[in-house]
Amino acid sequence: MKHFLIVVVLATFSLFFFTRCERDLEELELASYPTTSEVFLDGFSAGLQYEAWGDVSAFDVDYEIKYLGTASMKFAVPDQGQTGGYAGGRYVTTMPRDLSGYTALTFWAKASQPARIDEMGFGHNAEGSRFLTTFYGIDVNTNWKKVIIPIANPSVLTAEPGMLYYAESPENGSGYTFWIDEVQFENLGTLAHPKPKIFGGRDEAQFAVVGVEITVDELSITYNMPDGVDQTFLIAPSFFEFHSSDESVAVVNHQGQITLQAAGETRITASIDGILAEGSLTLTSTGEFEHAPTPDVDSVNVISIFSDAYTNVPVDFYNGYWEPYQTTLSADFEVNGDHILSYIDFNFVGIQFTSPAINASEMTHLHMDVFVPDAVNPADKLALQLVDMGADGTTTEPNPTFTYTIDGTTLQTQAWVSIDIDLSGMNSKERFFQIIMENLQTSLSAFYLDNIYLYHDATGGGSVTEPTESAPTPSHDEADVISLFSDAYSDVSVDTWRTDWSSAVLEELFIAGNAAKKYSQLDFVGIETAINTINAAAMTHFHIDVWTADCTQFSIKLVDFGADGAYDGGDDTEHQIDYASPVQGQWISYDIPFSAFVNLTAREHLAQYILVGQPTGATTVYIDNIYFHK
Repeated sequence: MKHFLIVVVLATFSLFFFTRCERDLEELELASYPTTSEVFLDGFSAGLQYEAWGDVSAFDVDYEIKYLGTASMKFAVPDQGQTGGYAGGRYVTTMPRDLSGYTALTFWAKASQPARIDEMGFGHNAEGSRFLTTFYGIDVNTNWKKVIIPIANPSVLTAEPGMLYYAESPENGSGYTFWIDEVQFENLGTLAHPKPKIFGGRDEAQFAVVGVEITVDELSITYNMPDGVDQTFLIAPSFFEFHSSDESVAVVNHQGQITLQAAGETRITASIDGILAEGSLTLTSTGEFEHAPTPDVDSVNVISIFSDAYTNVPVDFYNGYWEPYQTTLSADFEVNGDHILSYIDFNFVGIQFTSPAINASEMTHLHMDVFVPDAVNPADKLALQLVDMGADGTTTEPNPTFTYTIDGTTLQTQAWVSIDIDLSGMNSKERFFQIIMENLQTSLSAFYLDNIYLYHDATGGGSVTEPTESAPTPSHDEADVISLFSDAYSDVSVDTWRTDWSSAVLEELFIAGNAAKKYSQLDFVGIETAINTINAAAMTHFHIDVWTADCTQFSIKLVDFGADGAYDGGDDTEHQIDYASPVQGQWISYDIPFSAFVNLTAREHLAQYILVGQPTGATTVYIDNIYFHK
C-alpha cells in the first residue's frame, strides 16, 4: 500500500513525566500500557492520530449523522481518477495499548448507498504491523449495522499502536460516503469455533535447498459470528505459533519465515492459542545448493530470458498461470544472489515476452539448465514448445511452433543438466514470444530452471561430431558401486567390449585425458561378463554415460543368464529399454533404476549388456562410466 501525505488531526496528547530512579535495575518492573478500549465514540480517544493515504481530505468528523452520541467518522470516497483515486488511512496511538483483555474491534457502519468496503481492520502501524488483522469486503448499506473484527489471539496484543485502518476505492468508478461510529475494542463472548489456517488450509509439499527462505502464506482465521455466519479474516503470522517437526532441517520464526538448514524432511504446522491450524507444508531439503554451470557464451552473442550472468530482455511472466486447467505453481528462490525459477505441481506452464517479442533470426540455439529435485523416472518427459507470432505479428493462434522433448534419460536426479536446443528446424523466429513447458502425463512434478537464453554459435553449433569434454565424473561411493568401465572406480573383469555377433566398430580412445569407448556404424553391440557373471542383487541402478551426434533412438538391454550361468539355459531373463530422440551433442547420463527393467526378474548372474542404435548401422556413440550402484 502506498503512503501519501500524513495528516494529524484532532489528536489529544497525554504528557508523561518520568522521574529518575536510583533503584537497581533488578527492582524495575516491565512497563505496562493503558488498556483503553475506546477508539472513537464522540471524538478521538487520548493520544490517537490519523495518517491519511490516497485522498487526504476523505476523512472528517460528522456531527449530523451518527449512530450514538454527538458525532461519527465520515469517509468521502472520491470518484475514479480524483484526488488519489481512493480513500485510506490508519489511526495510531502515540503510546501503545494493552488490548489483551478484549476479543474484538467493533463499530457501527452505514453508507449513502449499498457498497462493499475493500478492507478495514487493526494492527496497521509504522512498527511493522506485526499483528495486522483485516476484514476484506465489508457489505454496508443505508442502515446502521454492527461490524465485528475478532482478535485471533488477545494474549499477544499487549503493546499495539494500530487501532484502526481502512482502504476503499470507488464503487464502479463512482464515489460515495460511508460512516462508522462507536469504534472500540470489546470483550465479546459470542465468537465461536475459531478455525485458523495456513497455506489456505492445504497440505502442501515442496522441495528446497539450504539457505532458501520460504514464507508461510495464506494465513487466516474463520469464526462463527453472532449472526450464525462463518466469517474469515486475514491475520498476520505473529498471531501463530509455528512448529517444525525437525528443526535441524528447517526453523520458522514469528514472522512465518522458514529457513532451510540441512538436508532432510520436516513438516511445518502452526497453532493459535492451542488450536491447530488447518494446512501444512512438508519440506524436503536436498541439502547445500548446487549452482547451475556459469554460462561462458560471449554476451554479444546472447539474448537472455532468465540469467544472472546476462542482462535479461523484458519478460511478461515466468508463470502466467493459465486457468482453468493449469496446476503449476511457482516457488522461485534466491541463494547467494543466484535467482532460480522453481515450478511445483507441474502439468504445464508458460514463459512469455511480448514487449517486445524477440527477434531470434540470428540465434542458433536455445539454452536452459534444468534441475529435478526428486527422483527422475526414465519415462519422464518435459516437452517444450517454442512459439513465434508469425507473419501477422500477433499472439492470436495459430502461431508457428517448434517442439522439443527432454526425456527422463537426459534429466538427472538432484543434478543440473544443460540443454542446448538446435533451432535450425525453427522456421519462424523473427517474433519469438513464448516458451511453453508441458508434462506429458509422467511423474515429473517439480523442477528448477536457470540460464534460459538464446545464443549464436559462430562455430556452426549442431555440426559437432565428437565430444571434446569427458563424461561427468561419477560421485557415488566406491563401496556402493560395481564398475565395468570407469576411471573413477576399480573395474571388474569384462570378457569383451564387442562380441563376435556384434554389428559395430569398436575404438578405444581418450577424451580430454579420460578413457572412453567409441562404437561407430552401430547397429547393435554386445558387451559380456559371461565368464564371471555379476551379482548385482544388492544394487539398485544401472548407469552409463553416452554421447552421440546422430542417434535418433538408443536402446539398452540387460541379460541375466540365471543360476546355470549359461546362455539360453532356460532360466535367462532380460529386458530392453528404448530411448527415443536422445539429446545430441552432449553427454547423457542414463541412471536407470532396476525397477525399469521390468522383465529382468533376476540380476544375480548378469552376463550381457547390449547397446542398440538407430538409424541402423549409421550411428556413432561414445560411452563411459558403465557401472551398477546402490
